[in-house]
Amino acid sequence: MLLRQMKYLVSVVDCNSFTEAAEQNFISQSAISQQIQALEKELDVELIHREKRKFSLTPAGEYFYKQSKSILEEVEELQRETMRIGQDEELQLRIGYLNCYNGQELHQAIADFSQLYPDVNISIVNGTHEELYNMIRTGAVDLVLNDQRRAFSDEYENFHLSECDCYIEISGHNKISSKECVSLEDLKRMSCILIAPKEQEKNEQEFYQNTLGFGGKYLFAENLEAARLMVVGNRGFMPVEKVGTLPVPLPMIRRLALCRGENHIKRTYCAFWKKDKTNYYIEEFAATLKKLL
Repeated sequence: MLLRQMKYLVSVVDCNSFTEAAEQNFISQSAISQQIQALEKELDVELIHREKRKFSLTPAGEYFYKQSKSILEEVEELQRETMRIGQDEELQLRIGYLNCYNGQELHQAIADFSQLYPDVNISIVNGTHEELYNMIRTGAVDLVLNDQRRAFSDEYENFHLSECDCYIEISGHNKISSKECVSLEDLKRMSCILIAPKEQEKNEQEFYQNTLGFGGKYLFAENLEAARLMVVGNRGFMPVEKVGTLPVPLPMIRRLALCRGENHIKRTYCAFWKKDKTNYYIEEFAATLKKLL
């Protein structure tokens, strides 16, 4: 049995025509018919029941068609991935993640993935939402762990990871730190501490101010550690999302749920990558991370 014969039968069924299938495969109608007859002879079973100018699949033919289609798709993926690996001097997976993320699942996903695929070199970079978006758009990274701020694009795989609860971290000395849940109204006169480089401060502020509704002043830190020191100093609050398992906050910091009315405010997190750049390793890593989250 040849893969070519399987392909011919699938083409005939998909086109619902021997003539169109023959044109699609650049052979004559008689040749494609002979190949399918040879396949039936080898299997010693009728796959296509012919009646005048019409045909239908037998039960065996229906089974063979479905299985062949699946096998041919796997073979095509095998060819693509083999060619990609052969063309790469070094197998690599470049991952971008938000600079405010501090869960443990990403670390565990990288460890699990590296154990399964030790030949794949993983490089990691963090940034703001806009920085990550530009990285994936320009091909600087292969996939990013990012929050959803735009409508999903057909150009990307928008792989849903989690709906995350929103919190704030605030100094234990602040008067609202005794609450279990706070509203945007509670925070409107307090400074909001965000992590962003100088060139991204405006974008981050506009999103938290106009989309999420945080009022008050805005302060900026270069990294998570610097932002937490500002929180400890009671200079304001820092928004955080529960992407996976958050580590226990420092003793002098309180983590409070952020609510709108009685409902916990949530954010959507996804793994994003370009559809035309997808490969087995990207999909495998995204699936590993989702399981952990």
